[in-house]
Amino acid sequence: FGIPSDETFVITTTNRKEITEDNFGELVHDGVTLYLLQSVDQMLLLATKERIDFLPHYDTLVKSGMYEYYASEGQNPLPFALAELIDNSLSATSQNTGIRSIQIKLLFDDSQGKPAVAVIDNGSGMTSKQLNNWAVYRLSKFTRQGDFESDHSGYVRPLPVPRSLNSDISYFGVGGKQAVFFVGQSARMISKPAASQDVHELVLSKEDF
Repeated sequence: FGIPSDETFVITTTNRKEITEDNFGELVHDGVTLYLLQSVDQMLLLATKERIDFLPHYDTLVKSGMYEYYASEGQNPLPFALAELIDNSLSATSQNTGIRSIQIKLLFDDSQGKPAVAVIDNGSGMTSKQLNNWAVYRLSKFTRQGDFESDHSGYVRPLPVPRSLNSDISYFGVGGKQAVFFVGQSARMISKPAASQDVHELVLSKEDF
């Protein structure tokens, strides 16, 4: 730090608690911000910045659909939730040069597992990175600039038109995940990028959380 050998200094937390040999071990893995000062009560010369990293509570994701769709002002919310899921397929198939296929299946065969809603399309597919990005709450809204492998890379947004098969329902944000956790308790995304032989699978499960 360029401190002369004859100069005294203290290390403190942002609450001005001095770090000593006795309490240092408590802070090693906490990721706290520390000050290097001439004295505990030294006046800061400049405003300080601190980076905050946190993991949201899983209820932020798994209950968001309930809050969103139950607030639909008396309308039947299920069609809106299904429309959000279909929107992913509309985006994925928007650049198809051939047939654009989107299927919705309601699965109730107990021998195959729990009841499920399946939305299947022949779109461009997602890489493992794009699947990861889709899973992160609101990530796409803040990383769409400059991320060469964002969850909508290669996608061209259609011109603004009334809601139709050529428009977006929720291009950015959390709509798809809210819809998933309104309709059910888990999401399984299976995707094969058009130019790859690899198949990627992502599971978001309330039970696992």
